[in-house]
Amino acid sequence: MIFALAITSLILSNPGPLDFKAIDIDGRPIDLSKYRGKVVMIVNVASKCGLTPQYEQLQALYERNKENGFVILGFPANEFGSQEPGSNEEIKEFCTSNYGVTFPMFSKIVVKGEGIHPLYEFLTSEKSSKFPGEIRWNFTKFLVNRKGELVARFEPRVAPNAEEVVSAIARAISED
Repeated sequence: MIFALAITSLILSNPGPLDFKAIDIDGRPIDLSKYRGKVVMIVNVASKCGLTPQYEQLQALYERNKENGFVILGFPANEFGSQEPGSNEEIKEFCTSNYGVTFPMFSKIVVKGEGIHPLYEFLTSEKSSKFPGEIRWNFTKFLVNRKGELVARFEPRVAPNAEEVVSAIARAISED
């Protein structure tokens, strides 16, 4: 019994990116552990950014790889130039009508500074992340393998269809 408690304590003291909860774009609570066993790309997004056209590439990447256990999780954030000012409903409508987004979208969160969401605190923290550092802008991409381990970070200007991104996803999909 003591051994089991020690293991549980160890697991809880070393969370991974899929050990968090978030609210989806429709207001439903989601336990990100439901994506365990998949290759997951976590992206902070915005609707009024010069990089917003990346939605098109993200959607294409999702369509091309979803049958192989790949999913993108979009997290709208308004920290950079107030480029995501809309409500969750407006964001959902924008993404659907302009880019045909079908990958999971979440409610607007804070990805930097005061009020940072625990997921993004984890992703950017020196203590917990292999790829620490503050989010610099919209469309920062984090890749999580099937084991729930953070395996890559791509800065905003690295396009979703860049060879380094596509290769990293292919490697993660091919791993057991």
